[in-house]
Amino acid sequence: MKIDTAPLHALLLAGGHSRRMGKEKSKLLYQGQTQFSRIVVILRELGIPSHLSIRAGQTLPAEAMAAEINPIHDRDSFKDIGPLGGILSALASHPGHAFLVIACDLPFLEIKTLEQLIQDRKPEKLATAFRSHHDRLPEPLCAIWEPHGAKLLQQKLDAGIRCPRKILIQSEIQLLELTNKEALDNINTPEEYRDALARMKK
Repeated sequence: MKIDTAPLHALLLAGGHSRRMGKEKSKLLYQGQTQFSRIVVILRELGIPSHLSIRAGQTLPAEAMAAEINPIHDRDSFKDIGPLGGILSALASHPGHAFLVIACDLPFLEIKTLEQLIQDRKPEKLATAFRSHHDRLPEPLCAIWEPHGAKLLQQKLDAGIRCPRKILIQSEIQLLELTNKEALDNINTPEEYRDALARMKK
């Protein structure tokens, strides 16, 4: 059965507690810009409506207000379940819309990677995602999640599955190869942050 291509919005995930890093990863500085500002520039170039996924009670960053990026707070039924809660809250808040989900800890992400994702999107699949170049498994936090998959995501959650990667592994998805191998390298610890800064200087 053919499925119409749903309108695409962007969802920047920034609702985590960043316990391993010890500070909000979206506020880390890279080449004079916060990570949040870097992603905002990319999203503006893409030209699609953008939203910021934050946990209930979390304050909207001033940069988000300045960039007119609207918040989507985790719904009560999806609280404290990590990125899956942000994805489900976005799909519930905007029925009929797909979301290009982007983690806030990808300093090497560039617009070409997102354009590749959008160009090769398969709306009939649950999601379009890249293979990790580290372990060859799907990367769930730089992926397009389709609206018709909301029911399946809820079923997985009801079954106790909260890991977006595990859901992708178990589902019908469009899986792509990364052109830029380091584009989705995520930064979770102070050591990884220092390494990323050193890599950017090379």
